[in-house]
Amino acid sequence: MVQDEMFDRNFGSADNIYKHLPAGLAKFQPYFELARLERPVGIWLLFLPCIIGLAQMRIATGFMWIDLFWIIAFFIGAVVMRGAGCVWNDITDRHIDAQVERTADRPLPSGRLSVEQAYIFFGLLLAIGFLVWLVLPATAKIIALLSLPLLATYPYMKRITWWPQAWLGFTFNWGAMIGGAVAFDGITGANLLLFFGLVAWTIAYDTIYALQDVEDDAMAGVKSTARLFADKVLTGIFSFHLIATVFIAAGAALAGAGRFGAITALLFLVHGIWQLFSLQQDKYQAARTVFKSNVYAGAILAIGLSFAVIF
Repeated sequence: MVQDEMFDRNFGSADNIYKHLPAGLAKFQPYFELARLERPVGIWLLFLPCIIGLAQMRIATGFMWIDLFWIIAFFIGAVVMRGAGCVWNDITDRHIDAQVERTADRPLPSGRLSVEQAYIFFGLLLAIGFLVWLVLPATAKIIALLSLPLLATYPYMKRITWWPQAWLGFTFNWGAMIGGAVAFDGITGANLLLFFGLVAWTIAYDTIYALQDVEDDAMAGVKSTARLFADKVLTGIFSFHLIATVFIAAGAALAGAGRFGAITALLFLVHGIWQLFSLQQDKYQAARTVFKSNVYAGAILAIGLSFAVIF
């Protein structure tokens, strides 16, 4: 699809990453796949909430040069912690992944890597993440640690609840509170409103993602909001986009974002409406493209709140 090609040019793709690997690195390709480096959408969706939270709390103080350091630290942290999360997810889900067509060729279910090798790689990623954690201010350190139970238990949620997307929402957007704590040395009401808005947004986009696997998930006994909402899935997705918009707008207003906050929330909602219309004709075929477009939705929030900081 043209939109997929445009996205891959901007944010990377498997071909762009692996076809240029030097011969000496080619043998590490299964590890790169285990960390989903060929699918960088997850990195952006973990990184952007950190920037959104940082920008929101900088509205009161204005831009500071140290923020450039935090942006780099957040990006490194997003790469390694998203990778660690994927490795942990694949370790715990390897038997389920073998039953799902889209995931059967992953390194663990396909046998290209052993569980022991995956655990070693998991430890390496956590070690790098620990180095990033060391540079955070004290309050941000504590908040970051509180996310670890969410990361550890997420893979099991699809077995025990119809709402694993909500759990992912809390896990993936925890960075908004870490980013806010870096700027403010604490958590404010405005930051919490923003956080809950981002959680609702994640429920929407991860429900879209889950549309790709509804048939295989049903056979494997995997639960999801895509299966829960069934024929009302588009209504459910857009409802959570609306909830997200309301909370994000309220958080931006409480932080003093003014007209930039209002415009940002409006553009975010417009993108959500576009997603709805894009899914209407064939939601299963369009799910991949529409899911990936949420990087742009997150960028709208990050850029809009950054404008509120600068101007």
